[in-house]
Amino acid sequence: MTVFILVAGAFTGAHVWQDTVARLAASGAEVHAVALTGLDGSRRGTGVRIDLETHIAEVIAAIDSVDAAAGGDIVLVGHDYGIHPVVGAADRRAERIARIVCLDTGMPKDGVPALAAVPDPDLRARVAERAGTGAGAEGADGMPAPKSRAEWQRWGSTAGVPGIALDRLVALAAPQPTATLLQPLRLTGAVTAVPTTGVLCTKNGASIALVQQLVSLGDPDLRFLTDPRVTFFELATGHWPMLSCPTELAVALLRAAAGEGQRLKPADDTQPPPHLRPFPLDVPQLPRERRGNVDLYLPPDAEDPRPAVVFVHGGPVPAGVRPTPRDWPTLMGYARLVAAQGAVGVTLDHRLHDVADYERAAEDVAAAVELARADPRVDADRIALWFFSAGGLVMADWLRARPVWLRCVAATYPVLAPLPNWGAAGSRFSPAEAVAHAGNLPVVLTRVGLEMPEIAVTVEEFLAAAKDAGTDVEVVDVPHGRHGFETLAPVDEWRDAVHRAMGSVMARLTPTAFAYPPTTERGRGSNPATR
Repeated sequence: MTVFILVAGAFTGAHVWQDTVARLAASGAEVHAVALTGLDGSRRGTGVRIDLETHIAEVIAAIDSVDAAAGGDIVLVGHDYGIHPVVGAADRRAERIARIVCLDTGMPKDGVPALAAVPDPDLRARVAERAGTGAGAEGADGMPAPKSRAEWQRWGSTAGVPGIALDRLVALAAPQPTATLLQPLRLTGAVTAVPTTGVLCTKNGASIALVQQLVSLGDPDLRFLTDPRVTFFELATGHWPMLSCPTELAVALLRAAAGEGQRLKPADDTQPPPHLRPFPLDVPQLPRERRGNVDLYLPPDAEDPRPAVVFVHGGPVPAGVRPTPRDWPTLMGYARLVAAQGAVGVTLDHRLHDVADYERAAEDVAAAVELARADPRVDADRIALWFFSAGGLVMADWLRARPVWLRCVAATYPVLAPLPNWGAAGSRFSPAEAVAHAGNLPVVLTRVGLEMPEIAVTVEEFLAAAKDAGTDVEVVDVPHGRHGFETLAPVDEWRDAVHRAMGSVMARLTPTAFAYPPTTERGRGSNPATR
């Protein structure tokens, strides 16, 4: 018999598992939903310190309560914050655990507190501030629980959760003891021998395809995800599948316990990963000039200042990845294609290493633009910006406050609104919201027909908002294209689309192309990222 031990996330308790427990039990499994101290009513407000070790001990107690002689396989399931006490307990009882299931959450690391997994920087700052002032220490109530449906959205998408269940989630939410978020997780390493399954909730912004892309970048910290003992499932729902689709969740957990699930492809050492494959279009191998984190590709034999196109790569790209994005063939190919047509191609490395890094990335992009405009070989009044993938969120600054010299923005397979699990709800980095302020700034959008659903929905949201605002958006479709199509699909499927997008951008950089009226309040020469 399989024994499931379920541990809920922040602000919640064993009650969230009610429907999932019933379905697992009906299948013949033994199920224990752990009531964590301070979150299920016990010892709350008693003045007793409650930290991560408190919760680890309670999961260990649940493991020890299972009759070892019965021979059942123990599967630990951690949702959200719950994965931290799950992994801590599994590290100390590794010989008894058949599998760990990470439910819409990542695998925590030794020495890292649970707070680091909270993507919203404002929420992290609030917890740190409470800790600094003594709030949340022994005798305090801890981090206040979300008090409304809207507040719960900051902790993960509530897509699919029925209204009555969401109201119950609000009503039963408990303050999260602050020390549970701040105390570092301590591991011996024994847990690495335990097989793992990730259940990803696509409407919260996670998917197997996205994880595979991250793995393909070559980050050594993600190499363990290609271990054959690691499997994955997807659920087309938000962050609380135990409330939105308990039957489907129970099926996924049962299959995970049986060792089923999709496995990631390890990097092929004999072949370059997709982002390092050659750019298939025939472009001249023009030289480049390197200026710090910026490269300039200059048109041959140019005697007068030329317009420039600044290419902004996607991410997040781990800081240790080599080569860095400006040395990736696709970005170099686009820049050389621009230079071959008489403009200056500009590439850069920006610091989008984590979803919390958008402000730093925006600063890097703004600095690269100013560096290019200051070069005497660049016509500072004719600039275009071209964004790729998740770099697309940086476009919001330029849509919201267009300088007079910005003639056009372009985006290829972009992310145009923060994904729910990125913790950026309400931030300035949402082109789908900023496009209402774009005025007559032309936008050239290359849309792929086989986009990942969680990204495709942001593109449609952007286009709907642009239509309502009357923004000039030219959509260039690649019907059979995928995210990163340049090195994934036969060139005949996308060559014309790239040339059309490039032609549209270049046409808006001609001296006779319409420029934004200099009397506008949007800032005659200002840079929106520095305002």
